[in-house]
Amino acid sequence: MIKSMTGFGKDVLENNKRKITIEIRTLNSKQLDINLRLPQVYRQKELDIRNILGKNIERGKVDISITMDQKNTISAPVIDKTLANHYFNELRELSESIEQTNKYDYLSMIIKMPEVLVPPDIELDEEEYEEMLSTINNAIEKVNTFRINEGKTLEKDFIFRINNIIELLSKVEKFEKNRTAKIKERIKTNLEGFSQDIQTDKNRFEQELIYYIEKLDITEEKIRLKKHCDYFLETLSKETSVGKKLGFISQEIGREINTMGAKANDFDLQQIVVLMKDELEKIKEQLFNIL
Repeated sequence: MIKSMTGFGKDVLENNKRKITIEIRTLNSKQLDINLRLPQVYRQKELDIRNILGKNIERGKVDISITMDQKNTISAPVIDKTLANHYFNELRELSESIEQTNKYDYLSMIIKMPEVLVPPDIELDEEEYEEMLSTINNAIEKVNTFRINEGKTLEKDFIFRINNIIELLSKVEKFEKNRTAKIKERIKTNLEGFSQDIQTDKNRFEQELIYYIEKLDITEEKIRLKKHCDYFLETLSKETSVGKKLGFISQEIGREINTMGAKANDFDLQQIVVLMKDELEKIKEQLFNIL
């Protein structure tokens, strides 16, 4: 089972005082990267919340937003009248110093000044905090469900692509006999062209031919490529996070395909190699989003 690193989860805690909304969005990232936004009253619990996220989400870019809507005026922001009066006196003195004659609505400006509207001192309610942690866990569970469902779609695509590579590999054999004959004929023709007046040592020619053909032999690459593909499919079924492991296996698959391409020396085989590379690139693109 594989999981996507893309996910979304939302849950709401509501009581007689306030409504707390938890939203979690995750995207792909090599490491765990948590961006946490939460009300001031819960700042002292930030480390605990981060630990919960790290333990349950594992990896990815995580944006978590905790917003609080008050249901009464007890917890509503209040005006710092002392600071507001200070701003008013400063603005009035400035207005007089520049001899401003028209009346100006200072209040609308003052209310936007820094720290004029301040939240009241709200003590942390431990019981509410425990309920909020439960709400966070619910949102995390929804994120992981989302990730699993996305992972199922990606898994189907991986299986399809790997099977395409295996099928392409099965087509290599029918070209190999003709390929060997073509190579032999090409070497002989080239040799005859360069040495028409020189007596060719047939034994030496056969030795050189065998050496050259062995250098171009792709039997081992075919065997290893098939094993790597089988291992990729086997790893997909593991219960733990396998994104990095699948990345390593795909590198080995690519290495064998590239070696086959370098040794191919045949148009038909080169075409098969190109198609294999195309399938592998599509796999690699999706692997960036796997947990």
